[in-house]
Amino acid sequence: MSFFKNIFSSEKKETLDKGLEKSKSSFFNKLNKAVAGKSKVDDDVLDNLEEVLVTSDVGVNTTLKVIERIEERVAKDKYLGTSELNQILREEIAGLLSETNTGEATEFVVPQDKKPYVMMVVGVNGVGKTTTIGKLAYQFNKQGLKVVLGAADTFRAAAIDQLQVWADRVDIPIVKQSMGSDPASVAFDTLQSAVTQDADVVIIDTAGRLHNKVNLMNELTKVKRVMQKVVGDAPHDVLLVLDGSTGQNAFEQAKQFTAATEVTSLAVTKLDGTAKGGVVIGISDQFKIPVKYIGVGEGIEDLQVFNKYEFVDSFFK
Repeated sequence: MSFFKNIFSSEKKETLDKGLEKSKSSFFNKLNKAVAGKSKVDDDVLDNLEEVLVTSDVGVNTTLKVIERIEERVAKDKYLGTSELNQILREEIAGLLSETNTGEATEFVVPQDKKPYVMMVVGVNGVGKTTTIGKLAYQFNKQGLKVVLGAADTFRAAAIDQLQVWADRVDIPIVKQSMGSDPASVAFDTLQSAVTQDADVVIIDTAGRLHNKVNLMNELTKVKRVMQKVVGDAPHDVLLVLDGSTGQNAFEQAKQFTAATEVTSLAVTKLDGTAKGGVVIGISDQFKIPVKYIGVGEGIEDLQVFNKYEFVDSFFK
């Protein structure tokens, strides 16, 4: 299929393959059991395959779409051997995801016509939000872009400290205040500082609580409003970070956050430590919000731009 050509460097691809190892081996163990003793794809195999996809966190709606596509292939080709099932899955899932206009990127880029380009990062505590910010800052900095961080998660002292550690590690400036400060005030100061320094990218960390959607919505709306006093159309990207190891719970968090604020992109983290990598396929298909980044390891280089073809190729090869 024309979907699959080498887009990533071999090193980057190797990191992705390794990061998806647990998901892949879990999936193929289930798939092998599903087709055991069968030579052709029949109704029983399709029923079993449906269960394999759902239990691999692909999600019910996306699973039904995949099964429908395979049924069409069976009807058209009259005979499909179970030995071909892996390749067919790979092709049909890539085909399904190709219908969304996202997941095509290969590099960390920001639009050239927005300066500074302002990212606001949201997500519940513990999903890897601050780590994702640090790794993003590293990637942009590596490309020669001037980055400024804003520690607007003033609800937890640990969040400010953790962001400071990343700022020191990647050697970029951070704007912060004391714990309990007004997050909007921190965001305002950060943007003013970024404009003064002629920065290219600003990444603002925000509080990670969702127990009260109304409060969260009010807080994020206020942060946005105050930022716009400095940069009229900020933020340019509201990035929601989700923990891939929570599987279907990541779906729920995405629903909750998108109801509370306008999310424009997603990052799915911790895929290397889980067998639930299928969740990226489901989220990519179901949400009208692009998955931009995936975390496939703990190393500083292990945050990757999400490319749907490379992802599917690694998952099913």
